Amino acid sequence: MKPSHSNSCCSYNKRILFILCIIFPLFISSCITQRDLQYMRDKVKTQDTYNEASFPEYTLRPNDALYIKINSLDDPASNVFMQTENIYTLDPYSAFMTSYTVDKEGKIQLPVIGNIHVMGKTTTQVADMIKDAVVNILSHPIITVKLVNQYVSVLGEVSSPGHFVYSQEKFTIYEAIALAGDINIYGNRKEVILVRNENGKNIRTSIDLTRADILSSPYYFIQPNDFIYVSPLRKRFWGMQQFPFAVIMSTISTALVVYTFIQTQAGE
Repeated sequence: MKPSHSNSCCSYNKRILFILCIIFPLFISSCITQRDLQYMRDKVKTQDTYNEASFPEYTLRPNDALYIKINSLDDPASNVFMQTENIYTLDPYSAFMTSYTVDKEGKIQLPVIGNIHVMGKTTTQVADMIKDAVVNILSHPIITVKLVNQYVSVLGEVSSPGHFVYSQEKFTIYEAIALAGDINIYGNRKEVILVRNENGKNIRTSIDLTRADILSSPYYFIQPNDFIYVSPLRKRFWGMQQFPFAVIMSTISTALVVYTFIQTQAGE
């Protein structure tokens, strides 16, 4: 009987080893490491310098909304133009409702001045155009032109996905992600998709935020109406919070106890 019992124990140990060999790699592959959560993780022992990313001025297109304020030393004359509050004190909806919208032909219509073709122009160029148009009407005109619809959409594996408004002239992809509450632990920082409309075409670009050279990339600065999507890690589908490890381990443990009991009874 002893050899039989010894063989039974040997067989039992082999089964446990086999089960552990299956479970352990699965457990390891599902773990999300600290390295998966790092940005700009290039190994740099000393300070490194990157050329500033190019920042082409945004050119206007149909359906853009412009905040325009015209001031002058001649206050009574400037009152004929639409006056609004400071754009930075308005909520996005109010700012849009008090703005001038570029029509499908690329024009805006201003009091006294009439239609001005602004499509393909920067806000600085539009301000100069308006100043030239009122220079004979107002004394020392001061023109302020701002783009109202400066939005970015951030979706995917972030803490608070949404549609966000920003006011900075230079607004980076990291700042956009910060508005969405940062990438969560299941987000793939090596595969962030940016969609941008350029010259009537939607351009899709994959960005690796773990590389420091993003600092000089043309996609480092956000353009109005950019769309950002953070892809999930493959481990997302086998993550500790989703995969029922406790249930599986409990089932295996119960099965092993029952199996041991049966083998013991058979050995007796």
